[in-house]
Amino acid sequence: MKDALMQRNPGAPDLAPAPAVQRRRSGLARRMRRSIPLYAMLLPVVVYYIVFKYVPMGGLVIAFKSYNFADGILRSPWVGWKNFELLFSTPNTASMIWNTLWLSVLNLAFGFPLPIALAVLLNEVRQAWVKKWVQTLVYLPHFFSWVIVSGVVLTLFATDYGTVNRVLQLLSLQPVTFLYEPGSWTAIFVGAGVWKEMGFGAVIYLAALTAIDPALYESASLDGASKWRQIWHVTLPGIRHTIVLMLILTIGKVMEVGFDHIYNLQNSAVADVSEVISTYMYKLGLQQAQFSLSTAMGLFESVVGFILVLAANRIAKAYNHALF
Repeated sequence: MKDALMQRNPGAPDLAPAPAVQRRRSGLARRMRRSIPLYAMLLPVVVYYIVFKYVPMGGLVIAFKSYNFADGILRSPWVGWKNFELLFSTPNTASMIWNTLWLSVLNLAFGFPLPIALAVLLNEVRQAWVKKWVQTLVYLPHFFSWVIVSGVVLTLFATDYGTVNRVLQLLSLQPVTFLYEPGSWTAIFVGAGVWKEMGFGAVIYLAALTAIDPALYESASLDGASKWRQIWHVTLPGIRHTIVLMLILTIGKVMEVGFDHIYNLQNSAVADVSEVISTYMYKLGLQQAQFSLSTAMGLFESVVGFILVLAANRIAKAYNHALF
């Protein structure tokens, strides 16, 4: 019948879909129906990113305008690059950017490898209850706010009532102004950040370590490899992709030292090393109501972070470990 119709009208298309196409469509529909609960769980995350991440990007136009509340975002006069010229002609801008980069590099140098080392050490612990307790203790500070962490830091290192200085007094030594000296303040700042986030990073690497085949360790042991050799040739290569992924994401945040971290620990005595982009934007935008300048600085910070992510991914791509 179909052949006869085609002979009568040879130019008519074959409207009946192929069986393979029908199977693919029906299979896709079944997977979509089965995944409805997962999509429902994903929906709040999508809404969050749209409302709080993508929609506010429209406000970046303020960086190119002389914004005021009366005219609003759309009717405020356009000034082009004037805000950026004014921002980078300020003498404090260069030192502020340098402080941001310096503190970020220190956080990267100490805060990135330590979670890897902690995860490897925990992976070698054979007593399950010891491993769980240690993992819980090092992971717990991640849930503390920086207000609590700064309180702990003050309790330890305050000049008058700090625990460390009280111990020094008991030893007939002079108190040390840890929080008012640039060098000691920087060390405390980096150490507090590492202590707070090291456990969270270790959990990520521990999850990656579970994917390593135990047979690789058995083969290495049979070949006479020591424990350090097994870690170097089996463990670290096994989590190499995770390390590269975390490194790329961390490099993208080099310009974001963290407002809470800095603001709760800084003081006027160490303003030369503790004034960074995030605190500058807070003081400039919210305290002085210079929204255009603070938006320009925020846009500069985001662009630099984006370029660093692309550069890090480009380097990783050369070693077949690119993120995208």
